[in-house]
Amino acid sequence: MKILQIRPLAATPALIGNLAALLSEVVAHGGSVGFMHPLAAREARSFWERALLAAADGQRIVFGAFDDDQLVATVSLLLDCPPNQPHRAEIAKMMTVPRCRGRGIAAALLRAAEAAAVERGKTLLVLDTASEGGAAGLYEKHGFTLTGEIPDFALKPHGGLTGTLLYWKRIGAGRA
Repeated sequence: MKILQIRPLAATPALIGNLAALLSEVVAHGGSVGFMHPLAAREARSFWERALLAAADGQRIVFGAFDDDQLVATVSLLLDCPPNQPHRAEIAKMMTVPRCRGRGIAAALLRAAEAAAVERGKTLLVLDTASEGGAAGLYEKHGFTLTGEIPDFALKPHGGLTGTLLYWKRIGAGRA
């Protein structure tokens, strides 16, 4: 495997195009990340424009994983929580292009997001993943605890309902 680079992302037209292509490919392959197939390029670009604007405002960090110069995966660390939850952050939109899965890229992104949360004084991470075809194994392997499942939570990208699994993990000063 080539050297993988993980870094926070900032908006450029080329990067937004690459992120939109990654999102469209993941959705086309059944990734349950909040969108339906077929995903319009305009909708994918709009999502990433808003996400990177929120990142520029400090509301989130969008990490990208690059294999050489090619974007192959992303994850977001959501930091903008209500005033009574300043201690927590949320992992969201974990996506790896299908041809690069199983290479440890998502695990590296997860570690980067967790480290960034700890640097910002967060002590609790939360996330959810689809019951069918989600990344439950990845999250459990990295110390997340399953709280429960909400059945019929969302539509899968190609139709049909799936539940969502809710996870949490104590980090930084919050570790017991």
